[in-house]
Amino acid sequence: MARAGVTVDRLTRAAAELADEVGFDKVTVAALARRFGVKEASLYSHIRNAHDLKTRVALLALAELADEVAAAVAGRAGKDALVAFAGAYRGYAKRHPGRYAAARMELDLETARASAAGRHAEMTRAILRAYDLPEPDQTDAVRMLGSVFHGYVSLETAGAFQHHPRDVEASWQRTLDALDSALRNWPKP
Repeated sequence: MARAGVTVDRLTRAAAELADEVGFDKVTVAALARRFGVKEASLYSHIRNAHDLKTRVALLALAELADEVAAAVAGRAGKDALVAFAGAYRGYAKRHPGRYAAARMELDLETARASAAGRHAEMTRAILRAYDLPEPDQTDAVRMLGSVFHGYVSLETAGAFQHHPRDVEASWQRTLDALDSALRNWPKP
């Protein structure tokens, strides 16, 4: 019988909070059971295994991030939308490092298709409409933006930028300026 108050949603949210506190790689069924004050075996009536739990956290993170980005870019276009998208992405990663790591988890194709991951690509493509990029350039630009945002955030949160006096925020703004310029002046094949 399921313990009163323990639900899949509560477990998923608690696992997401745990991921932000100790790191996504340290989220285990045992750690979650300790958090709820129950035996590990009692959680298996709600989740299949640790992979199932981590997948649920990844899906939650993808949905939360998509919602934040959508709210940030609503009514914006061009560079303004690019900056809003990037800022929401970076802000989420800094506030929720464990969830952000979860959002990078490799999902099987069926799970990925049913997740909010598609919304991320759609929003990126919507931003790119202002830059009038045809395919396959648009796909290349989606990949470039994702790579730059993820790379910058990953390096920043790992402390890689703290050993230089240049302000990290100033570098971020210059990076966004450079991306906007690259998109406006996309090379012809």
